[in-house]
Amino acid sequence: MRLKNNQSGFTLIELVMIIVILGILAAVAIPKYQDLSSEAKDAAARSSLGSLRSGITIFYANEAVKNGTAVWPTISELETSGTVMAQALPKNPYQLSGNAPDSVVTGVTKGVIVGTRGGWAYNPTTGEVWPNTSNNGGTSTTTENNW
Repeated sequence: MRLKNNQSGFTLIELVMIIVILGILAAVAIPKYQDLSSEAKDAAARSSLGSLRSGITIFYANEAVKNGTAVWPTISELETSGTVMAQALPKNPYQLSGNAPDSVVTGVTKGVIVGTRGGWAYNPTTGEVWPNTSNNGGTSTTTENNW
């Protein structure tokens, strides 16, 4: 019986090099994708905040057109579906699970957390609204309640 000399396959060194390259790729890629959940939460909070601010501004403009005097909505008007927002208030994604993420508290100074309820802080005299939480907002350099 005759042996074939043209066997195909990879040498041990080639296999080790492939494993090393895959290890390097994994070491670079894994940390890059671990931060995706905080970036997604950051984007969700900014989106919810944008829709709240838009609804408040539209309410203000509608009051000026209908009544001749522009007024910002009260907290009770803000919390009532169909008055300022067509649906329920958007949730603050940074809210702790034990508290109401769509609650609204009276805020006075932007960036200052009011109580422990979380949700949104709203200043009805100026129409400003911001997250009432202090978690770091993803890649932001400040906390999300300064947005």
